[in-house]
Formats: sequence, structure tokens, C-alpha cells
Amino acid sequence: MAGAAPWDFREARRRLETKPKSSGEKLSSVEDAALRVRDGDTVAAGGCLFSRTPMALVREILRQRRRRLTLVRNLMCTEGELMMVAGAVEKVVTAWMSIGLPWGVSKIMREHVESGRVPLEEWSHLALGLRFHAAAMGVPFLPTLTMLGSDLMGVGGTQTLRCPYTGETLALVPALFPDVALLHVHRADRFGNCQIDGYPHMDADIARAASTVLVTAEEIIPEAEVRRHPDRTAIPGFMVDAVAHAPFGSFPHECYGLYEADFDHFGEYVAAIDASGSRAVGDYLDRFVYGPATHAEYLERFGRERLARQAGRARELVG
Repeated sequence: MAGAAPWDFREARRRLETKPKSSGEKLSSVEDAALRVRDGDTVAAGGCLFSRTPMALVREILRQRRRRLTLVRNLMCTEGELMMVAGAVEKVVTAWMSIGLPWGVSKIMREHVESGRVPLEEWSHLALGLRFHAAAMGVPFLPTLTMLGSDLMGVGGTQTLRCPYTGETLALVPALFPDVALLHVHRADRFGNCQIDGYPHMDADIARAASTVLVTAEEIIPEAEVRRHPDRTAIPGFMVDAVAHAPFGSFPHECYGLYEADFDHFGEYVAAIDASGSRAVGDYLDRFVYGPATHAEYLERFGRERLARQAGRARELVG
């Protein structure tokens, strides 16, 4: 956290309490939204693995050459690898890092962590979720049974407590207050009210825990549509600082019901890493991150036919 020590609960709460909770318009470009990320920030990404990853924001942060970031995500995917090789992160906090089971644990992560270039702070998947949830609730910690008996108990300020009701030992995981949340959603209105289809992952808690919330949306909808279906608002607009329109904003990752992850692209990417390690990721950055000047130009690198094919596969899966 740039503005407070990692477990400075009072300072983190003060930052959230004094944050302007505007109901005004939040529309922005991806480029302008990413300008709100500062060197040294703790950045939490929503979604999970290759699902609803805020890739448009991640790429723009890399294009703006941010440094010394701490990246937090429940399950990391290619976004973590890109940020490592680009030199954007000084630490990663996660439960697992891979593109998916077929490809195993990230070779790029192993290379950077084992060489000491990027420290890895590992939590259980549940513990990370509870840390965001504690911050969203405004409490300094939450008790849990997860991680007890494992060496994960030695990381990140976790403590134990004897339960006053049962006498059993509980793990206490500290609240996690990111400086910035990066989220990708299905729909949002101009005031930042966000709708998510399918599994919501930890996004709502991350939004409530973060000092600054940046959102990309597949579609910008009229506020009347939000009022017609208030139950579909997963993240209310007063929590959001900027929302940018970014169709296929998670690609080549997936956005449930709209397009599937491009496993062929993942396969090509992993094959290149198998052949030449981090150099392959550097080449990928040049082609897909630093090369395209805009999000639209980035999508042109894949072509309309490929995007349409992944959209068709998503429609088949949801019926």
C-alpha cells in the first residue's frame, strides 16, 4: 500500500471513509483511467485466472511504464507474467499462478521467484477472499480454519487465536486494502453502476476494499436499464472512480457468455515460453502491449474472425 503500512488498519479505514462517494458521471478512456495508478501502488485485479481479467487496463498500465507495483489476485494468469517480465511489479500476492491446468504452474513465475527478482506471498484461495471481505466489512481481520497446519501460516501477518466459544485454534487473516482495484464487468452505466453475469468472483469485495476503483465494461448501458433491474447491480456507482468502454476488454481471457478464452492463443504463448523463456514474453509485450496504440488496434491483431469464433463458442456454452 503506497499510503499506509500493509496492516495499518486505521489509516486504511481513514482513506476509505474520506474517499469522495460521488454519484456523478464516471466515464473515462482506458488510458485516462490507468493514469490513476501510481508507482508503488498495491493493485488488486478482479476476475479469476483467465475469467474476466481486466486485460485492457493491465496492458495500459504496462504501456504507461508503471513500476514497483504489488499485484494481488486470487488466481493469477498471463497478466502476472506480463507484469513480471515488463518490470512493473516488485511483489505478487496470490494463491496460484498458471494459465490453467493443461499448462501447469507458471514457468515465468518460477523463474522470477526462484531467482529472487520478484517475491511471492502465497495465501490459500479462501484466505485471500476473506482478507478482501474483511476490508469490505471494515474489520481488521476475520477468523478462519484455512491454512492451519501449513507453512502458509508464516506469511503476511497471519496470527492465531483460541476461540472463546469452542477452545479450538483459529487463524486470523488481516484485512487487505488495495490502493487500486482493476475490474472488468459485462455492463455499466455512465455513473459506474456495474452488472456482472455468471460467477462474481471477489470483485464486489475488492471494490469495497480499494481506495480507487477502475472498471472496464463490455457495454455502457442507459441508467434506466440499471433502474429497471436494481438487483443486477453487483458494484454500485458511488464506489467506482472511472469506467471505460472496452469491448473484448478481457481478451484473450474470457468474459462469461460473451466470449471464451482463446486456448489456441494460450498454447502458442506457452510453446514460445517453452522454447525461449522470458524472451518470448518480451516479444509478446512488444507485439500485443507496446505495439498497439489503442485497444481497438490491439483487437485488430487477433482479427474479427477469431474474435467472432470465441464469441460463438461462448453463446454455445450458455445456450
